[in-house]
This record gives sequence, C-alpha cells and structure tokens, in this order.
Amino acid sequence: MVPRGIGSPVESKKPENPLGAPAAPAGSTGSPWSCPSTAVFAQSLFHQVGVLSCLLSPGIKLGMQSIPVATACTIYHKFFCEANLDAYDPYLVAMSSIYLAGKVEEHHLRTRDIINVSNRYFNPGSEPLELDSHFWELRDSIVQCELLMLRVLRFQVSFQHPHKYLLHYLVSLKNWLNRYSWQRTPIAVTAWALLRDSYHGGLCLRFQAQHIAVAVLYLALQVYGVEVPAELEAEKPWWQVFSEDLTRPVIDNIVSDLIQIYTMDTEIP
Repeated sequence: MVPRGIGSPVESKKPENPLGAPAAPAGSTGSPWSCPSTAVFAQSLFHQVGVLSCLLSPGIKLGMQSIPVATACTIYHKFFCEANLDAYDPYLVAMSSIYLAGKVEEHHLRTRDIINVSNRYFNPGSEPLELDSHFWELRDSIVQCELLMLRVLRFQVSFQHPHKYLLHYLVSLKNWLNRYSWQRTPIAVTAWALLRDSYHGGLCLRFQAQHIAVAVLYLALQVYGVEVPAELEAEKPWWQVFSEDLTRPVIDNIVSDLIQIYTMDTEIP
C-alpha cells in the first residue's frame, strides 16, 4: 500500500505545504487498463494541471532533460489512468514518477535531492530537510510508491515520445519556408513549448506521438500566421506528408485539448 498524507488533492498551483505531514497507508482501487476518454480527460484536467506543475518544475531544477521529464509525466498519467484519483496522494506519485523516470531514462537521481527540491518548490527559501524520522518516512514512501507503480503499470514504463518526430518535422519545415519567415517568427521555440505543456494533460496517452508532434507544429504556425509555401497547389496538406494516417479532426482534437490546458491553468488560483 502507498503511504498517504504528504499532499492533498490539488487546489492551487502551489499548495501550502504538502510535504509537511507524515505518511499514513491508503488502499488501492483500479480499473481496466485504458487510456482516458474525452470525458475523463476533462474531469481530471483541473487535478492534473496543478500537480504536474509540481512535477515539471522540480524535474527541470534537478537537471532532467526533456525526455526524462516527459517519461515522468507519462508514468504519472498512466498510473492514474489505472488507479483511482482519490486513492493515492498525487504529490507523492509525482515525486515517485520523477524517481522512476530517472531510472528508466538512465538519469539517476537521489531520493534526497528529489525530496529537497520538491520541498523548496512548495516552501521557497526553506532549508534542506533534516535527516530525521520525517525525512526517512518520506523517503520510504517514495520507494514504496515506486514499487507499487511498477506493479500497477505491469513494468511497462518505456514510452515513445513526440520529441524525435518534432525535431525531424522542424528541420524539414525549415527547408520549406523562406529564410525570412523562419527567422522572424519563433516557430521552433513555440512548438517545443507547446509540446512541453501538453504533458500537463493526458495527450500522451490519447494520441500517437507523431500526431502530437504535427499538431503542436500546426498550432505554432497558426499562432504566427505562417503559411507553408504551395500548400494550396499540393496534392495533400503538409501535415499529411509528415504523417499519412493523420486527419484534420485528430489535429483539431489535440489543439482543442491543448487550449483547454491553458484555459484551465488560468483558472487555478
């Protein structure tokens, strides 16, 4: 069973002090393995946006690259795709996801660093935690939660991320566009930022990696009003050249979910 009590269901981007209470055990409930539907995505989005902020920020401060951070987010989403949102402490699961992702992507992190960086995130300016009984309870909670997550996910913790596809698509698109259009608009920077922010929601479970990569690039072009040359004369749209099985409704769904993430983020106090 996973110790509980380190955090509480998300109410804001930075809860008061989810690291301040000792752990206590909680039970487990599960559901058949499936990716979240649109209804489930919308229902849990408010919960996800707040908690994932406390996963992404400490992950970056710990020196994790984009792929390990993406793996941590995917592990988190996939765990709560299988487990009840109310059965486990989301902040404990987030810290355990960072710890597990570091192992999966061979970017090993010490549990002490994860605990201290997370504590600093919730309590800016605070000193590192003392190596007292509370610290060791917290450390044991992370380790036990990691073992539970591995069992729940059936040790399937390697994922295909959109990053390599987006890199390839950006290189190709750069050669299509004229130099002036590419240099005057931060299309690449925006696309990477959109991809990173997509992990606040469950898009990584609901859509194929290459489809997400095309969709964030499509949205970045739309934001800056950049048109791909000869698109009207082409036999197929540029995005279908990158992914033949991709359709416009899929792009619209991904973009809609991304916009919903940003909308929800503005509504969190």
